[in-house]
Amino acid sequence: MELRLDREKIIRARELSQGIVDEVMSYIHNHTTVSVERAYLRLLGIDGIDANGVPLPNVVVKQLQDANALSRGVCYWMANAMHNHGLTLQEVAEQAARGKLNLLTGKENNPQIVLPLLERYAENAIQKIDHQRKERQRLQQELGQGREPLLYIIVATGDIYADIEQAKAGVMQGADIVAVIRHTAQSLFDYVPYSATDGGVGGTYATQENFHIMRQAMDDAGRQAGKYIMVTNYCSGLCMPEIAVMGAMERLDVMLNDSMYGIIFRDINMRRTLIDQYISRMLNGYAGIIINTGEDNYLTTADAYEKAHTVIASQFINERFALESGLKEEQIGLGHAFEISPNKKDSLLMELAQAQLVRQLFPNSPIKYMPPTKHMTGNIFKGHVQNTLFNLTSILTGQSIHLLGMLTEALHTPHLQDRYLSVEGARYVFDAAGSLADELVIKPGGQMEQRAAQVLTDAVDMLEEINSLGLMNAISRGMFADIARQPDGGKGQEGVITKSPDYYTPFIELLRERRATHGFKAS
Repeated sequence: MELRLDREKIIRARELSQGIVDEVMSYIHNHTTVSVERAYLRLLGIDGIDANGVPLPNVVVKQLQDANALSRGVCYWMANAMHNHGLTLQEVAEQAARGKLNLLTGKENNPQIVLPLLERYAENAIQKIDHQRKERQRLQQELGQGREPLLYIIVATGDIYADIEQAKAGVMQGADIVAVIRHTAQSLFDYVPYSATDGGVGGTYATQENFHIMRQAMDDAGRQAGKYIMVTNYCSGLCMPEIAVMGAMERLDVMLNDSMYGIIFRDINMRRTLIDQYISRMLNGYAGIIINTGEDNYLTTADAYEKAHTVIASQFINERFALESGLKEEQIGLGHAFEISPNKKDSLLMELAQAQLVRQLFPNSPIKYMPPTKHMTGNIFKGHVQNTLFNLTSILTGQSIHLLGMLTEALHTPHLQDRYLSVEGARYVFDAAGSLADELVIKPGGQMEQRAAQVLTDAVDMLEEINSLGLMNAISRGMFADIARQPDGGKGQEGVITKSPDYYTPFIELLRERRATHGFKAS
């Protein structure tokens, strides 16, 4: 089953995306953010909290930011303090947290003298990520993996230990991927909570310890189920790069990581988000993690039929940003959704056209397909039918990651029995229609091809306009999801810092160099 598409338009879409992203990359390379600098401290092994519960990376970076010294990068100042005081990195951070050490006091030494002190710490970080990537590959070979479309479930109890019980039940029912929904509004926290937690609202806090606990539990569950279970969390919000470090260290497999989602849906400053997404994707890429982009969210605020082209345009931009960060195509899980109103005539035909279009435009992407939510009414019987059509569209069009639709969507957080019925329904459709697409031919010039061609044309036109305006201006005009954000607005703008000529971090070059040397593949 294949659409006949205009190849010239596809080539043009990628040319335009390259131009759009190139303009932004020049800004990204000349700036850093507080969250990027905190991420480097976490890579260097700084861990713990102060007497007030503030993470040590926040304490150190805040001290430098308040003194307007962060333009040189936190790494130089940490190495300089180590040299001046004869301390380890962790000791420098702890003494700064106790108010016993100011990183800016003492002699500013020649970088050639102090920066070699960081080499061992940086190498340890890379080796830890290397180990986790290799361990994932080993377990996937030993246990095997689910078959596509991979069944993706969410847990959202607020208590990591209750999440684990829900996740284990889901795995025994047939799930391949478990995502832990994050505490409501954690994306707006400018710090990462510490330790295991059981008091989240609407979801569970994303902490490194919670990542560690869930990873171990899903390794155990996977051995019982006879397959490797992938673990997902959110690499988004004001702490995006720090969470990328945590995910890499704790062997998460999939990260929800979009270049524009935080700007549009969380009103986070666009300059900060665009810098943060670059560094976080470098880390995700090196760690062998698959990212999932958030274009499906556009369709919850805008009409899925009228604005289908905005999803395609955004996917081309997200793809380009991801490639710039070093991700491989098979790590770029572009998102979209089954959200056309069921009351629209031939809505299934339109959904098939859109899903097939996405599949063909991004043939190597582990595309993530989201279920109907906007038009779920609480009528569980109709909802189950809507999910069945979603399941059928997914298997016919070869989607990769399939988030299970819940018949009780719009009623409550899924119960165990809701998830069981969803897994059972999806498996039935996937088995029943597994080979059906091989027997079908899309009618040349028919409604599906006409619809796909129009969406692609509209997407290219939109990319032409964005390329003319510049991405930030385009976002400020509300071209995505019908939501406008301003370049100087949003949360976290104060955390953007212009790099000075002597700015230093060991990690960007190290990640590029090792990636080029090893040339590994994604999971």
